[in-house]
Amino acid sequence: MNNKPHDQSLIFEKIRSLEHVQSLSKHEQLVQGVLDAIDAGNLNANDVLPSVNNMVKELGYARETIVKAYKELIERGVIASKNRKAYFVISENTKQQQKVALLMYAFDTFQETLYQHLKENLGSDTQVDLYFHHNNPEVFEAIFNRIVGHYGLYIVAPIPSERIKELLISIPPFKLLIIDRYINLGTDYSYIVQEFEDSSYQIFNELKNKLSNYKEIIFFFRKNTAEPQEIVKSFRKFLKKTGLNGKIETNYKPGTIKKHIVYFTIHNPELYAILKDVMDKNWELGKDLAVLAHNDDVIKEILAGGITTFSTDFKRMGQLAATFIKKREKVQVIIPTVLYPRKSL
Repeated sequence: MNNKPHDQSLIFEKIRSLEHVQSLSKHEQLVQGVLDAIDAGNLNANDVLPSVNNMVKELGYARETIVKAYKELIERGVIASKNRKAYFVISENTKQQQKVALLMYAFDTFQETLYQHLKENLGSDTQVDLYFHHNNPEVFEAIFNRIVGHYGLYIVAPIPSERIKELLISIPPFKLLIIDRYINLGTDYSYIVQEFEDSSYQIFNELKNKLSNYKEIIFFFRKNTAEPQEIVKSFRKFLKKTGLNGKIETNYKPGTIKKHIVYFTIHNPELYAILKDVMDKNWELGKDLAVLAHNDDVIKEILAGGITTFSTDFKRMGQLAATFIKKREKVQVIIPTVLYPRKSL
């Protein structure tokens, strides 16, 4: 750090010049005043900022307000602190966006679609750091504790638990966006999510006539995974209402493929194992047996002549998340689930 002298009174002037702007809080005046001082050349890289005590003395603002403003400037990557006492400029790029932490389940193809469209709609000047919790609460908490306080915005695909909820509500609503899975954090928090129970029940009903052409529907579902429990509820409800023959099994065992069965899986590796057995038997999808999958992607569109899926629009989810980052306006959206009928069913 370079302690070269500069006129700190110019910084106070920039801050005071914003006091008449009623739309800005004191904390926002401090942040913008420092940014304006950098843009005007009153502050350069390595210059030391006024201490918190000096800010209190000169401006009369509360200590908490000044600390909050400095913390935001750190999150933006504009300043840094040394031993939490001295603050200094590390970047003169005041136009850069805040750093964003994106915490997701795993990098599946459909979540990759979300990420790609998030990045495309933000531009290259926004830093998005990607983390994965793999639906493991301990991993989630470890990552959360490591990254909290280091980003200006957090985009999180949550795990439904009270402990995770406690962690998330420690982040102010304007700094947090819930994506993919809904978790109730209160009316002030933003979310862009999908809904599973009602939407999947509607899809099963939409497919009723096709499903009734087969002897049995086997749904492979693993407990204690990221796979949505709500789909199990809707599947059981559908079987009870229609009287169709079906069951839930934990996983598909390679080599056990049978004709006149509908195989429904959420797990991509399982889907590929089923399709390999179909290919080895030289059977025809949609005729000898059927396959249904969850979460659409380009691969399922072309694989084996096309796999029937139902899915939310992860491209749209990524686009809306990018808009939230840019505008920072509260958003509460449930993206519809859509059926994509193809050859496999």
